[in-house]
Amino acid sequence: MMKTFLECVAQDILNKYPDDLAHIAVVFPNKRAALFLNQALTRISERPLWSPAYITISELFRQHSNLQVADPIKAIAELHKSFVKVTGKNESLDQFYGWGQLLLADFDDIDKNDADAKKVFANLKDLHEYDDISYLTDEQKKLLKRFFINFQEQDTTLKKRFLELWSNLYDVYHDFRQRLLSQGLAYEGMLYRQVVSQPHIDFRYKKYLFVGFNMIQQVEQQLFMRLRRENQTAFYWDFDHYYLQNHEAGVYIKKYLDQFPNELDNADEAIYNRLASSKELTFISAPTEHIQARYMTEWLREGNRIAAGNRTAVVLCDENLLQSVIHSIPAEAAPVNITTGYPLQQTPVASWVMQLLALQYNGYSRRHDAFRLHDVNIILRHPYATCLSSESTRLLQELNRDKVFYPSRQQLMRDEHLEVLFGELDTSNSANLGILNWLKACVRMVATHDSSHSDPLFQESLFRMYTLLNRLSDIVEEDQLAIDRITLQRFIRQLIASTSIPFHGEPAVGVQVMGVLETRNLDFDHVLILSCNEGNMPKGVNDASFIPHALRGAYGLTTVDNKVAIYSYYFHRLIQRAQDVTILYNNATEGSHTGEMSRFMLQLVVELGQPIRKLTLQAGQTPLHTQVHEIVKDGRVMKRLHDFRRISPSAINKYLRCPLQFFYHYVADIQELDDSDEDDIDNRIFGNIFHRAAQLMYEQLLTQDLITADDIDGLLHRKNALEGILTQAFNEELFHKPEGTKTAHRLNGLQLINREVISTYLRQLLRIDRQLVPFRIIGHELPVEQEIVFTEDHIPHAVRLYGRIDRLDEVGIGTPEHHLRVIDYKTGNRQAKYVNSIDELFVPSNIASKHTDYQFQTMAYALMEAENDSEHNAAHLPVSPALLFIQHAGVDDYTPVVSIGGIPVTDMSRQHGESFRNQLTDLLREIFSPKQPFKPTDDDKQCSFCPYRAVCGR
Repeated sequence: MMKTFLECVAQDILNKYPDDLAHIAVVFPNKRAALFLNQALTRISERPLWSPAYITISELFRQHSNLQVADPIKAIAELHKSFVKVTGKNESLDQFYGWGQLLLADFDDIDKNDADAKKVFANLKDLHEYDDISYLTDEQKKLLKRFFINFQEQDTTLKKRFLELWSNLYDVYHDFRQRLLSQGLAYEGMLYRQVVSQPHIDFRYKKYLFVGFNMIQQVEQQLFMRLRRENQTAFYWDFDHYYLQNHEAGVYIKKYLDQFPNELDNADEAIYNRLASSKELTFISAPTEHIQARYMTEWLREGNRIAAGNRTAVVLCDENLLQSVIHSIPAEAAPVNITTGYPLQQTPVASWVMQLLALQYNGYSRRHDAFRLHDVNIILRHPYATCLSSESTRLLQELNRDKVFYPSRQQLMRDEHLEVLFGELDTSNSANLGILNWLKACVRMVATHDSSHSDPLFQESLFRMYTLLNRLSDIVEEDQLAIDRITLQRFIRQLIASTSIPFHGEPAVGVQVMGVLETRNLDFDHVLILSCNEGNMPKGVNDASFIPHALRGAYGLTTVDNKVAIYSYYFHRLIQRAQDVTILYNNATEGSHTGEMSRFMLQLVVELGQPIRKLTLQAGQTPLHTQVHEIVKDGRVMKRLHDFRRISPSAINKYLRCPLQFFYHYVADIQELDDSDEDDIDNRIFGNIFHRAAQLMYEQLLTQDLITADDIDGLLHRKNALEGILTQAFNEELFHKPEGTKTAHRLNGLQLINREVISTYLRQLLRIDRQLVPFRIIGHELPVEQEIVFTEDHIPHAVRLYGRIDRLDEVGIGTPEHHLRVIDYKTGNRQAKYVNSIDELFVPSNIASKHTDYQFQTMAYALMEAENDSEHNAAHLPVSPALLFIQHAGVDDYTPVVSIGGIPVTDMSRQHGESFRNQLTDLLREIFSPKQPFKPTDDDKQCSFCPYRAVCGR
């Protein structure tokens, strides 16, 4: 088995300090390697021994400073104060937060590289500030000269804005540091710089062993030099001869080896010439990210890599793959150690907090002390609410059944948990503090409700969220975060997005799943690298900074080249001692994703000189092409059809659209999903309210037997005449209140708009009707029915065609055009189109293209009304079908009467009765014929909006 770097370090430590480990501190770039080194010491030693202290470089600096590192929220809040004070720009914290992080990173970089901030941020207009640059190298002078050329030309608006900001940055830097110092705080670079500036440092340990470092910042180098001068340090470098010479991966270690000599033998090929050894290298391209995660299962099982335990590593170059990877880990691989963080944003508690914020900020009316049903529904449907309160489901059903669009606190607080969710907030100190304390209470309530919950991710996500909110409330309480509520909401969203949940476990046991940074100092026999694309490896190498690249280079700050070199080292060091390495990348080009393998993979192909197997992953599945089967009318289907005693024109139109859709809806009785918003007024409800309001308008406000122009004019001039009937129509059709209920419900904004539109439509209807005076309203919502008899295989059948007429009126009174009209109100935007003959009404494709279902329905009603011996038409007047498209009825000489072939249908029975009846009978015979199966439509357009397309599978 290959000897790891840490095992070599452990052996050397035992050889050199066998009896003095208690006075030694081993310093790592990060914490992860400490346990593995400790295990190696235990395994190699043949006797009990004291463990050395294991610390990170950050902990080493913090141990020797009287300052505390401010947490990120505190640091950004204080930087924001300094920025506003110095610049006078009153920028909100949430707008400042993103680039405040950028500015803080710049300040940190300046301090860690011990740069003179005053010179870095010197006013570019005062170029004499740079007269004395003797301390710079020739290359740095060239970089500065190149930068200043850009500001010697005529200023552009962009340059002026840059100069305006730039001229304030040193003052922001200085004020920010003083502000933190006054509180005993610092950011990391500031603390590092403060430590190395101390004339004397009282180090805790006799010896500091620095293990596995790569790039060392200037302040770190100063500390290392001080320890070396005092003979208190030793260095263990991890590298390979392959990249030590003329390769970006080894550029830093090569520079440091003379300054800080290696304790191990640089010429030892067993340690430092492993990339030259034979390896199994495989590059695999994949069409998606998630296929890579699924491939991990096969890779782990192959060659029994699972049995290698912690000598097997799965490395995520894109940590967004973590969720897919977790679900792809085979059961036999347990236990698995996961060290990369899980995004807090992807946990249920994140959605819980953001929905709670929306409830208070968008869903609560202070004026009425009530909540909006839409936001209440979102809360009550959340799994946490269902878990907390046994009343939540029942409350949800009742509110939506009764259409309580603005429930009060009293209606919502059914139990102690709902009292917390919907109770009044304590805003006595501040509104923001009240919100944050309430959010904490809601999160704590979930965390303590089921203390036996064994899911560690559930527990840790709640803990992280509570900690985040608690820290925010502390800052608000100290009056350090004076922001409005919208800013607070956006700020919380940004904080959640930038927070991850660390996994806790036994790091030395099982297959290791980690990010790139966690691999430092660790060696593995089997390595799987996922999503190794350009952009992921190297990660985030860009010049996102307030300090231009030329100035960064001139003053020794971190540049893109530095970042690339660091990631090149991570990549090559990860694979140098492995036996087999499999690297996957996404080859799909979508949006900003280029589908390119990492530049480091290309380097291996060109430079390594070893065979590399190249494969391509495919989904391994063929897309299923569902074959839609017709439904044969067997005994069960025919029994259901024989139970049909009545059928409506709507059902017949559904059959014309698609016989299979008719089967699902009427024969199989599969109900369509209602996916409308709870407090939304969809087209159906809008039409129902208008129909009911039009009916009430004529029944309550125009009660005369014969309606005249004066009657309509009088109503049009009464400003508030329609208000009462609109309220009643909304109560009955939207709120499902008993008929005649006139108590007004509070409407939301969208409902008020719809109410105003319906009011406008009613007035439009009155103006249209005024052209008909005198006329008589016979009735609204009148039922109509007629039996149709036909034979099938010499067997007589009878079915009743039925429906409800929106309005039946009598027009042309006292003229030769005296007749009845069957009017179907249409409030939508679609209009029925021109048809040449009755035949076209029975062509299925015309329903979608010409909306012939409109004409079909009103003509069927008109024919039934004309042929029935009803009291409505005792004089046997001609009956005409009419479609009143209220949106399009404002033009002069508008007539709603249906036309066929350009000729108005003024007498349905005489003009088209026989043709319509014959084709309708033939269609009914087809529907009820056992020989004619229910087939899917041939018109794909019908399928696009069919509610049964998922069932059908077309």
